[in-house]
Amino acid sequence: MTEEKSRKIKIILRRSLAGRPYDQKATARALGLGKISQSRIHPDNPQVRGMARKLHHLVEVQEVA
Repeated sequence: MTEEKSRKIKIILRRSLAGRPYDQKATARALGLGKISQSRIHPDNPQVRGMARKLHHLVEVQEVA
């Protein structure tokens, strides 16, 4: 159980938010992403995975050891 709680993912914004719908921009801001190549580390949980999935065409997701 502790192993699951300590898992993290790194989300990197790879494409611009310019011209994207408001909901995609808001999701990126909620993840802490605003500029290209900016990254944030988040806990690996269904909520964050869903946000990353919504932006799958704009972000890169990496698992952090």
